[in-house]
Amino acid sequence: MDAIGLLLVKLRRLLRSRGQSSHDSDDLIQEAFLRLQVYCQDKPVEQSEAFLVRTVLNLSVDERRRARNRLVVATPVEMLRLADSRPATDEALAVQQRLQRVKRALDMLSPRAREVFLLHRAEGFSYIQIAEKLGISVSTVEKHMAKAVLFFEAWSHNEDPE
Repeated sequence: MDAIGLLLVKLRRLLRSRGQSSHDSDDLIQEAFLRLQVYCQDKPVEQSEAFLVRTVLNLSVDERRRARNRLVVATPVEMLRLADSRPATDEALAVQQRLQRVKRALDMLSPRAREVFLLHRAEGFSYIQIAEKLGISVSTVEKHMAKAVLFFEAWSHNEDPE
């Protein structure tokens, strides 16, 4: 194999080790030889192999940058169509209707059972914290929670889905 053939093999291996495809490697090598020829018209090059190695590496880096920049969308944010994360109107209506039914069911509980239930389920209070807050025993809190849970279980089985 002649010197040019060996140089081509060396440049291809170098570019392949940097992640370039064989097709892109050949394009970059051709561009490097073209730049060497143009450069030699004005100035002498003492180490043409070193010039070609540095040139193909620089061209490879430039190509990666261009490829990365092509992924960036140049459209202003105001012009982009963004996905609406809000639920559809019919879903929102269904949620509102379910919420109204639950509020009506809560109104059917005794005031103390409703208060205990909401403190525990909605506010995340423990039974001990509820007892301290309301000035009642933990046993009473448990009884009110049991009444509320049993009520909601029966209510959910009897409630029309609307």
